[in-house]
Amino acid sequence: MKKLLLAFLCAPLLALAAGAELHLDKAPDRSRDYAALQNGAKLFINYCLNCHSASYFRYNRLTDIGLTDAQIRDNLLFTADKIGETMTIAMRRSEAKQWFGAAPPDLTVIARARASEFGSGGDWLYTYLRGFYRDDARPTGWNNTVFPNVGMPHVLWELQGEQVMGADHALTLAKPGRLKPEEFDVMVGDLVGFLTHMGEPMANFRKQLGVIVLIFLAVLFVFSYALKREYWKDIH
Repeated sequence: MKKLLLAFLCAPLLALAAGAELHLDKAPDRSRDYAALQNGAKLFINYCLNCHSASYFRYNRLTDIGLTDAQIRDNLLFTADKIGETMTIAMRRSEAKQWFGAAPPDLTVIARARASEFGSGGDWLYTYLRGFYRDDARPTGWNNTVFPNVGMPHVLWELQGEQVMGADHALTLAKPGRLKPEEFDVMVGDLVGFLTHMGEPMANFRKQLGVIVLIFLAVLFVFSYALKREYWKDIH
């Protein structure tokens, strides 16, 4: 009984130790770079929206990153008729499950979902999208360093090229793609930046409001303390 209780108490520590083995690369911060976020939106719609929906995000919210209604309508509106509609896809979940083994998840809040598991959803996505390598044992011919045996193929392989896993578990670029490695990293950073933005479009406003509230409370404390001294000066 004591051994069972000890194992139960140590289970969270063992889980933390196992999770610590996963190394995540730091994703660049694109939260205030509208040009990068616009490029990320273009990449998402061209490469991700074929299989993954973003059904809690409307096209017209792209105006938050500096795009106009006309730009959205003329260049990015591929899966809807009006910019007020959500980013849905035509592929049925049953068909997707048959083709890929599992239905591709909705990506609206994928960054926040991964953050709850790994501390930083942006870092996880940044490492994941750059971590595909050739694996002939997999049905798609691809595997991933942070998501072993993933069902998703490497949709960006033409841009990145083909990586292979060495005996030391390090990735090397066996066949270059259309982009240089540093250019591909910048592109993935833009895409991850948009995925992070999509999960919480008001994040920058929330942070700014938090600073304003803290400043207000600091000023209020000064006046409150001065009032307290004035009120109690005759008593003390």
